[in-house]
Amino acid sequence: MRADIESLLVAQREKQEQSFTVKPLSLTLNRRQFLKATAVGSCGLMVGISLNASANASSAKQAAEFNPNAFIHLQKDGSVLIYCGRCEMGQGISTALPSVVADEMEADWSRVTVEQAEGDQDKYGSQATGGSASIRTMYEPMRKAGAVAREMLVAAAAKVWATSPDNCYAENHFVINKTNQQKLSYGELASVAATMPTPENPTLKAKSDFRYIGSHLPRHDVSLVIQGKRQYGVDTKVDGMQYAAIVHCPVMGGTLKSVDKTEAMKVQGVTAVVEIAPMKVPFGSLGGVAVVANNSWSAQQGVEKLKVEWDRGEHGSYNTSDYMKMLVENVEKPANKIAERGDVESAFANAEHKVSATYTEGHLVHAPMEPNASVVSVQDGACEVWASTQSPDDIQSVLSQFLGIDKKAIKVNVMISGGAFGRKFKCDYVQEAAAISKAVGTPIQLTWTREEDTRTGFYHSNSAQHIEASLDKDGNVTGWLHRAAFPSINTLFDPSVQFAPANAMSEVENHPYGIANLRSESGLAPAHTRIGWYRAVYAIFWGFAYGVFTDELAEKAGVDTATMLRRLYDSNSNPKQAEQVRRSRGVLDLVVAQSGYGKALPEGEGIGIAVHHSFLSYVAMAVHVRMKGDDFEVLRVDSAVDCGQVLNKDGATAQQEGAVAMGISLAKYCEVSFENGAVVNSNFHDYPVMRINDMPDVHVHFVDSDAKPTGLGEPGMAPFAPALSNAIYQASGTRYRSLPIQPMRT
Repeated sequence: MRADIESLLVAQREKQEQSFTVKPLSLTLNRRQFLKATAVGSCGLMVGISLNASANASSAKQAAEFNPNAFIHLQKDGSVLIYCGRCEMGQGISTALPSVVADEMEADWSRVTVEQAEGDQDKYGSQATGGSASIRTMYEPMRKAGAVAREMLVAAAAKVWATSPDNCYAENHFVINKTNQQKLSYGELASVAATMPTPENPTLKAKSDFRYIGSHLPRHDVSLVIQGKRQYGVDTKVDGMQYAAIVHCPVMGGTLKSVDKTEAMKVQGVTAVVEIAPMKVPFGSLGGVAVVANNSWSAQQGVEKLKVEWDRGEHGSYNTSDYMKMLVENVEKPANKIAERGDVESAFANAEHKVSATYTEGHLVHAPMEPNASVVSVQDGACEVWASTQSPDDIQSVLSQFLGIDKKAIKVNVMISGGAFGRKFKCDYVQEAAAISKAVGTPIQLTWTREEDTRTGFYHSNSAQHIEASLDKDGNVTGWLHRAAFPSINTLFDPSVQFAPANAMSEVENHPYGIANLRSESGLAPAHTRIGWYRAVYAIFWGFAYGVFTDELAEKAGVDTATMLRRLYDSNSNPKQAEQVRRSRGVLDLVVAQSGYGKALPEGEGIGIAVHHSFLSYVAMAVHVRMKGDDFEVLRVDSAVDCGQVLNKDGATAQQEGAVAMGISLAKYCEVSFENGAVVNSNFHDYPVMRINDMPDVHVHFVDSDAKPTGLGEPGMAPFAPALSNAIYQASGTRYRSLPIQPMRT
């Protein structure tokens, strides 16, 4: 790590102001302009950017255009304020993106302050944060914003010195005169720079000149996190606030039959009991009963005293054990054809060998460290929100419908989230707080308990996949039949959907394996609970099935898995997939070289590998395990990553380490079960996640790339579980085709 970057940690953040309500710059943007600069009184220089770009997101919700806006404010004292328009939830986006601006601007990072922007799509464009899209969509606009500020500062210095801008250059918060080495600080130049014309096509730095991009830059708020001073959604306090706790109908589509609040109202501190009707929008409340009190403990105790009777409705018989049996049956027989090329039947008929297997995965719940939390004040036809959220615009849209007021009358203060993983994209918990505030006339802090967070979620799809493949006498794959059945996220928006649609099944047709004869089919899988985005979404079960089945094909062909993977990639002659093949092979070769894959190991140990492409990134993992009776221990994980240009290696490495931790959780422990329509799990005792003693030694290897940045938050999830399953097979001879593995479960 460079010494100048290491030293930043000492100088930064002590001076950073912390407030619960963000106060963004006031500016009306002209969206026809790509870049715009304007004077802010006599304070200094502010640069705004506006860019229309399509989002290559992983879900229908995020498929709309991205129109981000970000602001740079350089003050006369030389301090730089950068607003982050995307939502921070621990992934480090509020460091990575502003550091790009600072790099191109030639700003001294120790003089940069980062603040979270409030929810305002008109100013900042879409602020929806998910699909590993923030960096890949914002990288270029942020570079250009920084470059514009730099060139305006250089022009300002040239004006002061009465020379050409070509005779000046910017370096570390100064503009320097090439002729005589005179210097002017950014603070000295701020007011003059604000009067300079805005360059339309600023010159961007060469990669060799990057100072922060590609470095190990500490998080801008690291000292606050370490000291416990970072303000999360659950920490928000406002004047006149009351506290609320809630219990929901445990079944999707169920309704409240009756509630006896007598005992709840006897709890000291309880002031009200509020019934909340279901809101028939995708991210609205399922319906519930809330208890309001002057402290959170009393509110929770009041909920415990409620006597509530529910009508469980049409989904009241949902049982995940029976449902999984149905999914397996539906993929082990012909289903709806989605895509086909070549002649699969002919390939099977002429096969030297055939391999078939069925893979399953249960429901998952997000279980972030910070449960759903928000403060909402509804008063006088307006609404103000403080929320841990991934999508402030969805909050405004849902509350606008619920309250019957204009979106512009709803102010959303975006608080940092203590984890989210897709759950806080949905704003039912905010809508409920608004309903309570409207009913009682005071600001309300609603914090779900861990139990409510577990039992009233938007769950990752359970799934079943059946794959059949044929091999010729040389061990080459000649045919592939892939059936999948899982409840689709599309059911949030259209409950009548009963089959995974073509876009959700596209992984099969577009997988970079070169297979001439291929068919995909979608089996019946109606939804009986709310299905939502979960970190990596469908890539989790696609990656597992592909990764383990490839290992099984390798065994049948008498080669190791790396050799089989190379055969499958090398047999792909589709020019449209050439990049996918090249980059998939690149991370494969890198992880093999770095992990020691194929080396002799002690008895009871094994190294498994898997590769997956998702969110435009490529990740290969090698997992080293040691058997401990019927259990196993993960000793080491090597992760090879091609995500294009890495913005911040510190944050990027943490993302991969986090993917391994979460991967261990879903591979070894996590499964949500339903009985009688309701979630059985309640807390970490019956929905356990990885503990610190499970964490292996993780080594992350980035491909040095000049390509544009791609997704990073999610791609590391898909290859871990299959690499683990393959490693266990190497070590024990037992094959696992279901997640969670939970030794020893086949």
